[in-house]
Amino acid sequence: MKFCSFLALLAFATCSFAADKSKPAKPKVAEAPAAPSPWGDFVEKDFPFFSSVLDAREVGEGFPKDNLTPRGIILNLGHNLWACFDTDLLRIACIWEGEEGKPPVTPDALAPGSYHVAGQKTKDGQDFLPKPVGKVWLANGIYPGWQVGEKPSFTDPRAATPSPEEVGRGPVSYARFESVDRPGAAAADKKIRQACPLKMKIATTDIQEEVRMLPVRFSHPEGDWAIVRKVEVAPHKDSLIWILGTTQEKQHAVSITKDDKGATINQKKLTVMVTQNCAWIRLAPSSEPVTIVCSVDMPAGSLHGATTTDEEVPQWAAILTTAGTLSTKPDAYVNDEIPLPLDNPWKRNVRLADISFFNDKGDAAGVTFDGDVWLISGLKGDLDKVTWKRFASGLHEPMSIVVRGSDILVFDRNGIWKLVDTNGDKECDRYEMFCNLFAQTAETREFPNSMKLGPKGELYISKGGQEGTTFGKHNGTVIKIAADGKSMEVIGYGLRQPFIGVNPKTGLVTASDQQGNYVPSTPLHIISDHHFYGHLPTIAPKEKYPETITEPLTWLPHPVNPSGVTQTWLIGAKMGPVNDELIHIGYNRPELFRVLMNSHFEKPQAAVVSFNRNFDFPTLNAVVNPADGQLYVAGFQVWGTVVKKISGLARVRYTDKPRVLIKEVTPTDKGLLLKFNATLDPKLATDPDSYNGERWNYKRTFEYGSPHLKPDGSSGQEWMTASSAYLSKDGMSVLVGFPDMKAGVHQMRIGWGLKSADGLKAENTAYFSPWELMTFDAKKEGFDENLKVDLTPRKAAAVAMVKATAEEGERLYQMFGCMACHSTDGTLVGKVGPSWKGLYGSEREIAKGQKGKFKADEAYLRESILSPSAKVVKGFEKFDTGMPIYNGILNDGQIESLILYIKSLK
Repeated sequence: MKFCSFLALLAFATCSFAADKSKPAKPKVAEAPAAPSPWGDFVEKDFPFFSSVLDAREVGEGFPKDNLTPRGIILNLGHNLWACFDTDLLRIACIWEGEEGKPPVTPDALAPGSYHVAGQKTKDGQDFLPKPVGKVWLANGIYPGWQVGEKPSFTDPRAATPSPEEVGRGPVSYARFESVDRPGAAAADKKIRQACPLKMKIATTDIQEEVRMLPVRFSHPEGDWAIVRKVEVAPHKDSLIWILGTTQEKQHAVSITKDDKGATINQKKLTVMVTQNCAWIRLAPSSEPVTIVCSVDMPAGSLHGATTTDEEVPQWAAILTTAGTLSTKPDAYVNDEIPLPLDNPWKRNVRLADISFFNDKGDAAGVTFDGDVWLISGLKGDLDKVTWKRFASGLHEPMSIVVRGSDILVFDRNGIWKLVDTNGDKECDRYEMFCNLFAQTAETREFPNSMKLGPKGELYISKGGQEGTTFGKHNGTVIKIAADGKSMEVIGYGLRQPFIGVNPKTGLVTASDQQGNYVPSTPLHIISDHHFYGHLPTIAPKEKYPETITEPLTWLPHPVNPSGVTQTWLIGAKMGPVNDELIHIGYNRPELFRVLMNSHFEKPQAAVVSFNRNFDFPTLNAVVNPADGQLYVAGFQVWGTVVKKISGLARVRYTDKPRVLIKEVTPTDKGLLLKFNATLDPKLATDPDSYNGERWNYKRTFEYGSPHLKPDGSSGQEWMTASSAYLSKDGMSVLVGFPDMKAGVHQMRIGWGLKSADGLKAENTAYFSPWELMTFDAKKEGFDENLKVDLTPRKAAAVAMVKATAEEGERLYQMFGCMACHSTDGTLVGKVGPSWKGLYGSEREIAKGQKGKFKADEAYLRESILSPSAKVVKGFEKFDTGMPIYNGILNDGQIESLILYIKSLK
């Protein structure tokens, strides 16, 4: 097809622009880390683009004051020159020349700010955002870069958010950003960087734009280089407006020359104008494709002698290999370590956030928080040869990846990308925008938290909901994306920092949330029907809820699960007794929890029990590998976590060894029905002192978190003493009789210290919210049909004295829920009590009770167990989740066992 080519050279020399005497805002650059970092620069100088928020609201006189880009692709033009393309408004937001030795934007974002200093946070709101570093040459305000019509509009045509000043409103309705291509070959002239074609659709018209630096050939002789923008426009029935931008020059001349073949331009087809200090071009309707090239001259000598460092393709030819380490522990479920490719030619940090599998051959794709995607092979068998091939880069703080058929889909702040390898070299060269219909603000906490695949090819995403400056459209929501990416539906809102899971068979959507304002503890929700889940931004009127709050499937105590993240169904797994169950992931203290869904009630309930705590890296996502049916877990460190390792990948492997697991916890009018996967030791199972329980409520307010409140409203937890315990006929179920069972209590805990009939340990604690109580039917549940449950209230009887051992102390640590508040590895984050590791014999500074310093000897430990408030250690006096008083509950042998266990934790 023959193209009509037009060359519009904007030498900018005759039209007057209004002057603004304000000085350019000096970018704020984060200080260098105290210790040398093993990693290269976050922004790699040889990669053609990266994604970022860009705050250009204060870049100097003569430029728009509202120039903020929540979704920006920063194009590397070479010669330390950069251009930000706004994928929502399809505009060049800013072009600037960087400063030597500095990054192109300030690292005021979570990924670049924590890249060298793990754990470094960002402030919430929109006051501290990435800004261009250097001299800005051209900019645009908040208006579309492409428009349909005869005259340009310099206003935002998109529907306003709840805060009219918020610019993160999503894409314009009449246009769509489609893709950005990574250049497929190095330029012939090594001083010229290959451009990244940006493709978009305006109404029904396809447009491709390229931005690059070229030596001046047509403009005035004082300049050395020019910013050259080239667009190719398909045939179009309507007039189109292309807005070029504003510069700081007081005088601008707009001239039209001949096209590249020497023919005179038909000026009826092309009009160049300047309105409100902004240059723009009108394209008349055309039945043929049109090519337009325009240039903006740089000041003389500004880039003199500069060179680029373009690489020949493929960019990342190296294939790296790591070897897994198989666990030798004699447990039913063990963790195999899979090292990351940290020793790589690019000195690239690998903060792995998520993986997804292509097939049943052990091939997967993994995404890092720093915007890279890796192709991984060898995830099966002995893991003796795991290969890593770098596939893509430049994404914006992604934390989830989905492989759907052969498609690789990644969710980042820009939207959902489809990553395409067009030439088969195992590197992404086309980044297609699969869906960006939902809005994205520049709020530092509106993270792209998670994305999961539904059973019919649809996608579900969850977005961060903390708002510190404005109200956005979709902050704190869970959204369903149609399988073709062309429509979306909000299915839940009012969430603070939700992370989701989706049942691959039924499509059931679950989500956790983070404790904070209006979120009293860690919830686990079922998300559906556009329900409201209770969180309000701190900038909203206090406790003015838009509708009735949908309570969670269950609450979890914050000390037990300080930071809940994603969920994964073990559908199709080969993991023995936990197959098809729901796994919930803890981040702050890396842990996997089993979620025991309960279908006995009209309102769904579930109980949550710890499953695996043996991780040395923060856990964020998990997925079943179809090659071996085992669970692969990935995560990275950036928020608060008790582990020191920055990132990791592990396989949770089932060894076929037996493990006694609880399978159901059902609150009934007679107590708690517990079902196990093994026959239980009848002596322990029928002893009511093998069980203990507590219950309490939370209070949802503007305040951060919530105290624990007894059902009568007083502070603390209510201790529950079992009246009786009965074993089912098959020996696998127990009814623990508790008097005065109450429906609607927010939180209940049941702990047990049992053994199977063949002597295997069965010790754990379950947490649940008994929204309703089931009427206990002895016959239906497999008990003696003449069973009469003894619910006579009693004090905890002194149990038979047994020999005190550290092993018995460990059993009690589990059964009584001590692990919720006291770690055994020295960690304190997420705990409301001192760690037991190294406690014995140490000196304790007391802040509440008998102030002063005391040695943690046996007398001190005994007193702390029997009367916890007698000596409260400094640093823990302000916690509201007080320790229960165990005086009269534990006998001397049990107390001695706990002390022996604490003494063993050196």
